[in-house]
Amino acid sequence: MQSALIVAHGQPSDPEPAGLELALLASKVAAELPGWQVGSATLAEAGALDAALSGTGPGVLVYPMFMAGGWFTTENLPMRLRASGARDAQVLPAFGVDPAVQALCVQIAREAAAAGGIAFEALEILLAAHGSGRSQSPALVARQMARLLRDAGCARAEAYFIDQTPQIADAPEFGPTAFCLPFFAARGGHVVDDLPAALAQSGFAGPVLPPLGLDARVPGLIADALRHCVRPDQISPPASR
Repeated sequence: MQSALIVAHGQPSDPEPAGLELALLASKVAAELPGWQVGSATLAEAGALDAALSGTGPGVLVYPMFMAGGWFTTENLPMRLRASGARDAQVLPAFGVDPAVQALCVQIAREAAAAGGIAFEALEILLAAHGSGRSQSPALVARQMARLLRDAGCARAEAYFIDQTPQIADAPEFGPTAFCLPFFAARGGHVVDDLPAALAQSGFAGPVLPPLGLDARVPGLIADALRHCVRPDQISPPASR
């Protein structure tokens, strides 16, 4: 049986809700992959990664539910996998850099415009992202996503951040056709608490869409990414009933 593990950072101050949300995502991905074993773990929850790996087979595929391929996915996660004995684990590219995920982001913006009776060419998007004080990778991915939205025809798309400049709280005025699209993989404290406060401080009055990672199409995209990493002859068929 092919094993896969979805790994996220989680929330150190309150790890359980993030772990439960990730487990729900893993169950939805598993439903897309008959015959696979799909688990989950957050790095913030003590012992969660070791426990999840104990139930996987050799050659586990590790899917980073992160918005960028920064320090956590390129250094910290591989180091922790080796420390847990999973030396043959294969770490996939992060969620936020998947072209299919970025295409979904554009589609979500199109759908929001249509639902609001706004022409996509008149739509403004404040792309809210986490950012980082020690790595440029998260900001580069968010800015690339904003550029893709503009290239697709969106009137205005700009990335602003929680943890670096330009900050969401300092975002210049957006017009009446503006939406906020949270470029986040999950609904954590930054989305629930920090983002509304920052938007209020900036004076942003437009609708706020759900975080990208909560879209109903995401489990299928993750399943596709995992499926494409293995040859058909490596996948065991579902057990007969």
